[in-house]
Amino acid sequence: MAPSVQQLPEEIPVVSSEKIVPIVEKPAEEKPAEETPKVKRQIDLEGGKTDAKYPQYLPTWNHGQKYPPLEKFDYIEHGKDADPTFKDLLPEGSKIQKLTPSIGSEVTGVQLSKLSAAGRDQLALLVAQRKVVAFRDQDFADIPTKEQLDFGSYFGRHHIHPTSGSPEGYPELHIVHRYGPTGSEIDSFFANRTSAVSWHSDVSYEAQPPGVTFLTLFDSPEVGGDTLFASQVEAYNRLSEPLKERLHGLKAVHSGFEQAQFSRDRGGVVRREPVKNEHPIVRTHPATGEKALYVNPGFTRSIVGLKKEESEALLAFLFNHIGRGVDYQARVRWAPKTVVVWDNRVTVHSATTDWRTGERRHLARITPQADVPTETPYVKVEEPVKA
Repeated sequence: MAPSVQQLPEEIPVVSSEKIVPIVEKPAEEKPAEETPKVKRQIDLEGGKTDAKYPQYLPTWNHGQKYPPLEKFDYIEHGKDADPTFKDLLPEGSKIQKLTPSIGSEVTGVQLSKLSAAGRDQLALLVAQRKVVAFRDQDFADIPTKEQLDFGSYFGRHHIHPTSGSPEGYPELHIVHRYGPTGSEIDSFFANRTSAVSWHSDVSYEAQPPGVTFLTLFDSPEVGGDTLFASQVEAYNRLSEPLKERLHGLKAVHSGFEQAQFSRDRGGVVRREPVKNEHPIVRTHPATGEKALYVNPGFTRSIVGLKKEESEALLAFLFNHIGRGVDYQARVRWAPKTVVVWDNRVTVHSATTDWRTGERRHLARITPQADVPTETPYVKVEEPVKA
């Protein structure tokens, strides 16, 4: 509320033997004005003018946005009963091509925004099976934002990120944005880093982390800025049977406190207080029944029940195993009108910061939340007898 405007009091003279002495009434003490929440806008940082192709999706950081703790919701797994022939998703004339044997596909000839309910169910199943799918020539960036969000809400409740920027009026969109000439943001990033690789599964600290996730491209460098994905299913499959058996029953702590503190330290927003949650180290996908590792260097902090040194040693092995597994990783190269869809329950991913041209990299993520992570009992797989 703005401070009230007070008129200056009139002078009231009184008679004195020496002179007329005016008595001035002291103004009433003003109440302190309510502080206007700080709002930072990317468009303002660019001087009010921008060459962004989709300026309406440039990020805004509003310190006045505050949200209560998330509550549990009933999640529907749409991929569970989907038609495995994908006839409503991949009609005649469409084309699907594998990026690698174990993870990643590229699809052309399909318009996601036009899918029927059956097609969306099959999309959930395809993404669960292939882990990440790049759809080319999409209209997502050009349809109304509400239509994008309506599409995404079919797959779960929208997650509102606690610390990221979002377009004004649409906090459900998580904006990925990097822009600036050499010597600015990117150089400062590498001042104390040798690599930009940062494997993570989005907001895995939530009680119900994301499942099927959508990332729409607005701007990208001509070359560079690819996204790396790794299959947590294949990472699990490569482990020895004794280690698989030992991992079953263990839980790990996933924390959002460090992310929130990092934002606070930089003067950024924290729209919801951070949380920690324990999730099984091996989780089972409800549609495919596949088991996957569910730990990531971004948010997994410790293993419940193990001593500090034990926990750190085991997590270090798993993180190294996931990051070095180039034979179960895929690299998605962005192109105009691309929408990449992945399942956060069975993958980790990392951006790459490998361009130094000052070109803009600008994307929007729709992040439906999914089921509470669960595991099914360990089942021994007989290893082949060595000759």
